[in-house]
Amino acid sequence: MLIMLSAILQVDSAATAVQAAPQVVEQSYSLIEMCLKGGWLMAVLALLSVIAIYIFGQKLWMTVRAGKDSAYFMREIGDKLQSNKRRSAMDYCDSIGTPLAATIRRGIEKLDLPDAEVKSAMEAAGSHEIARLEKGLPVLASIAGGAPMIGFLGTVSGMIRAFFNMSNAGNNVDISLLSSGIYEAMVTTVGGLIVGIIAYFAYNFLVERIDRVADSLDEGIEAFMDILQQESQEQQ
Repeated sequence: MLIMLSAILQVDSAATAVQAAPQVVEQSYSLIEMCLKGGWLMAVLALLSVIAIYIFGQKLWMTVRAGKDSAYFMREIGDKLQSNKRRSAMDYCDSIGTPLAATIRRGIEKLDLPDAEVKSAMEAAGSHEIARLEKGLPVLASIAGGAPMIGFLGTVSGMIRAFFNMSNAGNNVDISLLSSGIYEAMVTTVGGLIVGIIAYFAYNFLVERIDRVADSLDEGIEAFMDILQQESQEQQ
């Protein structure tokens, strides 16, 4: 009987202890809530990220379009020129609309000139096409370098706010007084680094793809000059 009474008392005491123990409530923040705690600088970083994504998407589409089958294109150009269909060849270049097509079209326009001047005209047209592809890359590079600095600016301003609140509180310093400034410092730092890193890799990726396009233009110019030499030899 005493054993049963002791067991009942132990169960009651354990239940009382469980009820008296404080319940820990887990708090979680969404990504949007975390960004809002970063202050107005997060809006600047968001704008920079949108600009970076737009430039990357536009230039990626242009470089992918520029990488169409150049071998097939040059074969078609060669067939049309051998058939003395200069106007048809120019219209075909206009329908393709790639940097290589624009470069070759320029060469077709100058067919009546010496070969050296034809090649020079195509090289100038190719340089113009590459410059058009590179337009906007300096902005992407600026975002890659500037976004982390904006994040560090948020770090400094957040810590200034935290210390300002702490100094105004006097001896009644509470962690809640510092939390807003620390949130701003940490969130803007992370945001700036994320935007900067993504823009940095996007910039280098596009530079590499544009270099490929430039190489394909050089190969296309040489192939076009070979076509002209073959025609001149056949005429002789």
